[in-house]
Amino acid sequence: MARTAEFDLNEVLQKAMDVFWMEGYCKSSMSSLVAATRLQPGSIYAAFNSKEGLFLAALKYYGQHSVERLRECLDRAETPLQGIRTFIEMVGERILNHEQQPGCFLVNTVLELSAKETVIKKEVNKHLNTIESQLLSALIAAQKTGELPPDKNPKALAKHLMINIWGLQVLAKKEPGADSVKAVLSQIVALLDK
Repeated sequence: MARTAEFDLNEVLQKAMDVFWMEGYCKSSMSSLVAATRLQPGSIYAAFNSKEGLFLAALKYYGQHSVERLRECLDRAETPLQGIRTFIEMVGERILNHEQQPGCFLVNTVLELSAKETVIKKEVNKHLNTIESQLLSALIAAQKTGELPPDKNPKALAKHLMINIWGLQVLAKKEPGADSVKAVLSQIVALLDK
């Protein structure tokens, strides 16, 4: 009879994610993952099959939380554009307050891995595409209510926002000053103005 896992999955994924985020997938060693998660190598392999399996689970964990944060911003806002602004501002605040590792775990992964890492790339793309799709839906809703002018292209604007948010996350890895982050944030939010 197989033993059931005796650990808090979310806690393990958070700790593994921190290691992968700080060191990158390629440089993260099994010993650093063992130290962070306090699981023995056999337990990691039993639960996740491999280092890649643990990495994919950590990506999924992070991606789901990112999507949930955007969804909450959109759901709580009075208008679709206000929800998008709130999300962008939240990203900026997290950078300014050092509430997370520098950059975005998804974006960092895209920048680190080669084109050969198709399974990981697929997982990253799934979450980034979901975020872009939610932005697009909010922009379409804003256009229907007149909040976004009819001459704006919601699909192109959603992509433009994603590119700018990714760029802001890459900038965060440089550890820019607060003034730089705020200046970039104001330019991103300005994309939503009439």
